[in-house]
Amino acid sequence: MMKKRNVTRTVIQVFIALFFIYVVIAPIITMFTRITPQSFKSLTSSADFVPSIINSVTTALTATVISMLLALGASFSLCRTDIRGKGVFSILFVIPMLIPSISHAYGLKALIGVNGSGILANLLGLNISVLGFGGIVAGSVMYSFPVAFLMLQSILQYEDGMPYKAAAVLGIPPHRRFFGITLPYMRKTLISMFFATFTMIITDYGVPEALHNRDFGYTLSILMLRDVENSNYGAAGIVGVMLLVPAVVAFAVDMLVPELSQAGFVSEPVEQSRSKISKALAYVFCIALSVMILMPISAFIIQVFSKSYPTDMSFSLSHITDTFRSGADGFLLNSLLYSVFAAVFGTILAFICAYMTSRAKSGVSRALHLMSITSVAIPGLVLGLSYVIFFKSSFIYGTVFIIGFANAVHFFASPYLMMYNTLGKLNGELEAVGKTLGIKRIRIIVDVIVPKVRFTLYEMALYFFVNSMMTISAVSLLAPPAPQPLSLMISRAESQIDIGKAATVSLLILIINLVIKLIITMINRVKNKE
Repeated sequence: MMKKRNVTRTVIQVFIALFFIYVVIAPIITMFTRITPQSFKSLTSSADFVPSIINSVTTALTATVISMLLALGASFSLCRTDIRGKGVFSILFVIPMLIPSISHAYGLKALIGVNGSGILANLLGLNISVLGFGGIVAGSVMYSFPVAFLMLQSILQYEDGMPYKAAAVLGIPPHRRFFGITLPYMRKTLISMFFATFTMIITDYGVPEALHNRDFGYTLSILMLRDVENSNYGAAGIVGVMLLVPAVVAFAVDMLVPELSQAGFVSEPVEQSRSKISKALAYVFCIALSVMILMPISAFIIQVFSKSYPTDMSFSLSHITDTFRSGADGFLLNSLLYSVFAAVFGTILAFICAYMTSRAKSGVSRALHLMSITSVAIPGLVLGLSYVIFFKSSFIYGTVFIIGFANAVHFFASPYLMMYNTLGKLNGELEAVGKTLGIKRIRIIVDVIVPKVRFTLYEMALYFFVNSMMTISAVSLLAPPAPQPLSLMISRAESQIDIGKAATVSLLILIINLVIKLIITMINRVKNKE
C-alpha cells in the first residue's frame, strides 16, 4: 500500500512538472529558436536599437532608485515610528497596484498634461509637458513603488528587537545600529527589491507607450511590440532575450544570496520611536506620498466626469455612456472570465504544487519547486511572445484558455510561495497521525489542512484575480485573436486619442479590484471571528 501511494504521488508530481515544461519552458525555448543571424542583423542595424537600450536602462535605473528610496521612507515610517493611521497609509500606498501601468500614465497626463494642458499646470500657470524621460520615470515610480514598499514592510515588521536593545545597552549610537544591524538584516531583500523593481520597469510598455515622444524615442518594450506587429518574431525574440536577462539575474540572486537568520523567531518586536520629531517627519512623509499617489488617480477620475477635459470641466456622464456603447461590457466580461479562470485554476494548481513540494516530497520535488518559481523570472512581454510563437498552430490559440493559462503562469510564483511557506508552518505529523488512524491523505487535506490555510487560499485567489484584471503585458500579444480583456481597451482608446474613455476604463478596473479586495478582507475577518 505504501509503495502504491508513493507511485501515485510521484506520478502526480511528474504530470505537473510536464505541464510546466509545456507551458513555460517549451515556449521560451521555441522563442530562442526563432532567432537567426538575419534577424539579429536586422535588429542591430535599426536606428532605434541603441537609443532604445539607453532609454530603457536610464529610465529603469532612475525610477528604481526613486522607488526604493520612497519604499524605505514609507516602510520605516510605518514600522519604526509610533504614528496613527498606519492601516490607512498602508492601503493608500498599494492602491497603484490595482490599476494597469498605462493608467498611471494617463493620470499624469491629466494632472500635468502637454504644454500646460493638465489640471495642475492650469492651476499653477505652468507650460510644462509630461511626455519624455521625466514623465516615464514618474509613471514607472507610481507603477513599481507599491511592490518595493510591500517587500520592505513585510521584512521590517518581523525583525527581532533584541539586537537593538543590546546595542542600546552597550551605548552604540542609532546610526551605527542602522548600518550594523538593520542594513545587514535587509541585505537580501534590498538586492531582490532592486532587481524586481528594475525588471518590472524595464519590461513594462504601458507607461512608455503613453508618455514617449519623438525626442525621447522608443524603449525596448515598445521596440518588441513593433516587431511583433510586423511579424518579425526573430527580432522580437532577441529583444525578449535582452529583457529576460535582468529577471534571470534577479532569480539567480534570490536563489544564491543567503538570508540572514535571526534565530528563527522574533522574541520581541523592534521598539517604535515616540520622538515628536520622528513622528512629525513620518507624518509629513506619509501624507506627502499619499497626496502624490492620489493626485494622478484623482486627475483621471476628474476626466471621467468632465464633459470635455480640459476645455469644459462641467459634470457629465458622457464618457461612461460612450465607453459602454463602445463595448466595454463585453470587454469587462472577458476580463472577469480570464481573471476568475486564473484565480480558480491558478490557486488549485499552486496549492497542489506547494503541497507536493512541502509535505509530500519525493525525488521530483526539488525540480518541481524550481519549475514553480521559474515564472517569476519571465517578464509578461517575453511570456506573451513565446506563447504567440509556440501556440500559434494549436487549438487553444485565439481562445479564452490561452490568456487564462498565460495569466495563471505569469503570476504563479508569488501565490505558490505564499502557500509553500504556510504549509511548511503546519504540524508535519498530520499525515502520519492520519495514516495511523486509517484516515486517507485526501481526507486529511480536505478536512484539516485546507481549513487551516483558507486565509492564504483567499489571498492567492485575490492575487491572481487582481493582477489578471489589470495586466496588459502578455495579453497585449495574445488578444486578438483571443477575446480582448478590458485593460487593452485603454490602449485602443489611447490610439484614438480618447482620453476620457481610457480614464473611464481605468476607473472601472480600479473599482472592481477594490470591491474584490474588500470582499476578501471581509470574508477573512468573519472567518477569523468564528
